[in-house]
Amino acid sequence: MAASVALVRPALELEEAYLAFYQEWMDSGEDVVPWVVGIDPTDFQGMVQTLLANEKGERLNEGWVPDSTFWLVAEDEQIVGAVNIRHRLTEKLRNSGGHIGYGIRPSERGKGYATKLLALALEEARLLGIHKALVVCNESNIASERTIIRNGGVQDTSFVEENGNVIKRYWI
Repeated sequence: MAASVALVRPALELEEAYLAFYQEWMDSGEDVVPWVVGIDPTDFQGMVQTLLANEKGERLNEGWVPDSTFWLVAEDEQIVGAVNIRHRLTEKLRNSGGHIGYGIRPSERGKGYATKLLALALEEARLLGIHKALVVCNESNIASERTIIRNGGVQDTSFVEENGNVIKRYWI
């Protein structure tokens, strides 16, 4: 079972813990989810400022929506996961991105953290006025699908990307 954890906004004092989290993910060679974990943290202060600006809708890329990023931090100050909550949906997000993207570092999977992370993210989404959240996963990602269903996900129509990848869509 997952240890006691909390969602924390990106913060400079978590630099060492975040860099360890980021490096483990990069070393794994796996796809990075949510997308914000893929941001190069070399300029850590700049990265944190960008993430916090995104939340306010400042300096967004063309066609992007405001989003809030949180890190899932354990009692020992280790970052075990990350979540990105999009404040509203574009057509692309409605099809294949959803409101909430989340991920758990490779060494901490299978311990219940994803279920807790999504539950906490849904609480944050409600504070943003999102009372029905779209959460998606690749059809091949059975663990993520289970996490979504454990959090009350109700399946909607799947979306097939141009490359044939099937995105399963759930509303919570």
